[in-house]
Amino acid sequence: MIRSLYYIPGRPIQKDLPPETFPELIRNRRSVLWVDFISEPPETSQSILEEFGFHPLAIDDALQETHIPRLDDWGEYLYIVFNYMNLEPNGDTWKTEVDELDVFLGKNYIVTHHDHQIPAVDETWIVCERDERNVQQGADHILYRLTDHLMAGYMPAVEKIDEAIDQIEDQVFHRPSPRVLEQLFSLKRALLAMRRVIIPQREVLNKLARDDYKVVDPRDRVFFRDIYDHLVRLHDLNESLRDIVGGVQDTYLSAVNNRMNEIMKTLTIITVLFMPLTFLTGYFGMNFFEPLGNLTGWTTTPMFYITLAIILLLPFGMYIWMRRRTWL
Repeated sequence: MIRSLYYIPGRPIQKDLPPETFPELIRNRRSVLWVDFISEPPETSQSILEEFGFHPLAIDDALQETHIPRLDDWGEYLYIVFNYMNLEPNGDTWKTEVDELDVFLGKNYIVTHHDHQIPAVDETWIVCERDERNVQQGADHILYRLTDHLMAGYMPAVEKIDEAIDQIEDQVFHRPSPRVLEQLFSLKRALLAMRRVIIPQREVLNKLARDDYKVVDPRDRVFFRDIYDHLVRLHDLNESLRDIVGGVQDTYLSAVNNRMNEIMKTLTIITVLFMPLTFLTGYFGMNFFEPLGNLTGWTTTPMFYITLAIILLLPFGMYIWMRRRTWL
């Protein structure tokens, strides 16, 4: 799908113009044109992009959709690559998808290309349709609005991860299990994927905020600097969440070890308490004494009660002794 917005001062915004008119429309330097390619086949997109005069290498990069965030200055236009990450919980794991948004920014036009529907692009499109002031400020201001919505889309994912970490912390203290460890590793992978997107994207915004480009109004650099500050804060949040996940993982391992120690302690106590009983039953169970021998007193009724009393009192006595030794 190809959609377009065209603005000329003093006239209402025009939408969905024929692609063959795009080169003629941008000749008017007072106008602003936004063309958005959504899931358009490469053979269709390439011919239209060539009419704008873009370099073949830049067009190939836009159609391949396999690049990290970057910015190329081609003089009359900028080629910018943004990444947008979709992060959704999927049971005990997190589903991470990274979409690419390619942007060609000229003096009075902006061309966006993406293979999947991106909420940030749709939100910016609706804002520009409703209020023409967002368009009349220039193509670079549309890029600012688009980038602002794009970066704001990371905050819900950060909040979801933060809530998931809180839930996992409660599980670690109440009932640690291998499932908790699997969730922690999944969160760690999601945060690492987010970090791989944020860092190069931060450098792109830093260039837009500080470098001198022909197609970017110097007065609009302050807007990109604001987004850059948001990305710096987002990067700090990502690092903090990674540290928290690492701390929760250490807490989980410590809790599992403590639980194992308690289990071993209980089993040791049971073993030690029954060890004398095993000795007594083993000793008196041996056929050393014959009923008709000289030691027939071992089989009398009083001796039975004495042995029974020893069996009952000896574990209790050992328990008291271990308590005094502070072993328990």
